[in-house]
Amino acid sequence: MKKLLLAFSALGLCFAAEAQNAVNYTFTFPNLVHHEAEVSMVIPQLPAGPVKVRMSRSSPGRYATHEFGKNVYNVKAFDAKGKPLAINQLAGDVYEIPQHGSEIKITYTLFGNWTDGTYVSIDESHAHLNMPGSLMWTIGMDNRPIRISFPDVKKHGWRVATQLKSEGNNTYFGPGLQYVMDSPTELSDYKETSWEVTNTDGKKEPIHLTIHSDDSQEVIDNFGKMVQRLVLEEKAVYGELPTYDYGSYTFLDDVYPTNSGDGMEHRNSTCIVQTTPRVAGYEKRLLGTFSHEYFHSWNVERIRPKTLEPFNFEHANMSNELWFAEGFTQYYGDLLLTRAGFNTDEDFYDDAAGLINSVLNTPGARDFSAVQASRYAVYADAGVAIDATNKANIFNSYYVYGGAIALALDLHLRTEFKLTLDDYMRAVWLAHGKVEKAYTIPDLQNILAKLTGNPSFAANFYKKYVYGLDKNDYAALLDKAGLVLRRWHPGKAWVGRIGAQAFRGSEGAARGNNAEGVLIASAIAKYTPAYKAGLDAGDIITAADGNTVKDYAALTELINSKKPDDKLKIAYKNRTGEHETTLTLEEDPAYEVVTYEKAGKTASDAQLAIRKAWLSTKVK
Repeated sequence: MKKLLLAFSALGLCFAAEAQNAVNYTFTFPNLVHHEAEVSMVIPQLPAGPVKVRMSRSSPGRYATHEFGKNVYNVKAFDAKGKPLAINQLAGDVYEIPQHGSEIKITYTLFGNWTDGTYVSIDESHAHLNMPGSLMWTIGMDNRPIRISFPDVKKHGWRVATQLKSEGNNTYFGPGLQYVMDSPTELSDYKETSWEVTNTDGKKEPIHLTIHSDDSQEVIDNFGKMVQRLVLEEKAVYGELPTYDYGSYTFLDDVYPTNSGDGMEHRNSTCIVQTTPRVAGYEKRLLGTFSHEYFHSWNVERIRPKTLEPFNFEHANMSNELWFAEGFTQYYGDLLLTRAGFNTDEDFYDDAAGLINSVLNTPGARDFSAVQASRYAVYADAGVAIDATNKANIFNSYYVYGGAIALALDLHLRTEFKLTLDDYMRAVWLAHGKVEKAYTIPDLQNILAKLTGNPSFAANFYKKYVYGLDKNDYAALLDKAGLVLRRWHPGKAWVGRIGAQAFRGSEGAARGNNAEGVLIASAIAKYTPAYKAGLDAGDIITAADGNTVKDYAALTELINSKKPDDKLKIAYKNRTGEHETTLTLEEDPAYEVVTYEKAGKTASDAQLAIRKAWLSTKVK
């Protein structure tokens, strides 16, 4: 008993030391109308020697850099008695206090006027705080606990929504930098609806939906019931909910037309920013983001790639596994909307066709693997560049690339092994997510080998479709479920991508210049008739088949009058002068997925059974 009491005594001393050691932040908002907050940061129990503090350059859920230091200014430092200390700016986002006592107080002004899942937004309606864009932090003290106080929220008519632990009096706690940076916080007059989900172990897990929008409580309550239905469908995939830290999970949703739009997963919450006028009337449209982001509370937040552990806030975080982390989540985001009854089977077939087109009809997928696509996220994931890139030819989004791999693997498992992708995700969850052991790609392959009892299948699948450039035979796989993969526009002439959009029908493809023709505004995709003919960004098409081209509509009309294999003479000019080339038109390569029934065929009972088991609800 004495030893036990001593143990509890030591534990109490540990918590007391932790409380004294915590870095304390305070946010006030005296200048909301101009999007500013005043932030103070108190760092106690400092060792001797210079102290460096900085702003982050990256953010959890993002993989490119984001220079958050640009929106922090008026940085000052003080000792425990309020005496100013010298502070030197070593870099744009790094500051040093060379001499100090045992405690330092740093103050700064934070500007934010961009509402999304990455940045900060401050105005008279709310303070939308993504923490990497909000908090300056002490280099080398990542493991110190953190407290954040919002003393004037009541003054503004706000409440606080966050996954951080409430300590009362609008003060919130996080165990260290990694957790706090992963904890977006919304201060507003939001509306909330909550429910409990009974987990597999019998424990009740509270789920909170907070929405800052122009809607009634009745609308939010009804939308909450829809989200609750999705939560149960996602739980059925893994067989259980995660055990949420501090006992609950929170959806933070901000809905307003001038938002930038986003969805960003976090460990025990998700930050969803949407651009509709309100929730009412847009429920189905908004649910897609919820479906995707909530799936991340398993896949990414706990089924965690080793390449992202720990997350580095000083530079971009490259990962080999985003095709799985984001791509498989993309696949399930669409699938679960259908299983839950919010989308039709046909909606899912359209989504599947989009995934298939992304890997069969893009040069990024033709020439680069899913792993390579994942690595390119350090440039592609909301990264900012003012110069032109060749992204159209070297990158295929790991969301759709991985989604297409997930689609194929699901059908392989269903038709060859009497298993499903749900079985695979549960196996990965148990091996890595539930025990929170970060994984590598070989780990994923080994789990597939063990699940199927066929190491050769697993090795071949990963070699060909993950590391390699081979593509699954989607037509054969879909056929086993009584589905047909066929050309979307058979017999339609096609020139490829000109500008930013597919050159198809009446859709816009390039910025038009009525006086000089049609400007090709961005890179032409490889393997297309336009690329083969030598056209590229900066060329201005002036004539086609001898007819002057004054705008994009005229060029589109001419192409639509042609057939595959027809020739189209193009006159164009650029900085080297005037030129001519000839395009050989091809058939539009885009695919669609339809049922046997729609294609005029009769599906067998076995095919219908596979289709039903695939798309039907799993909630008992």
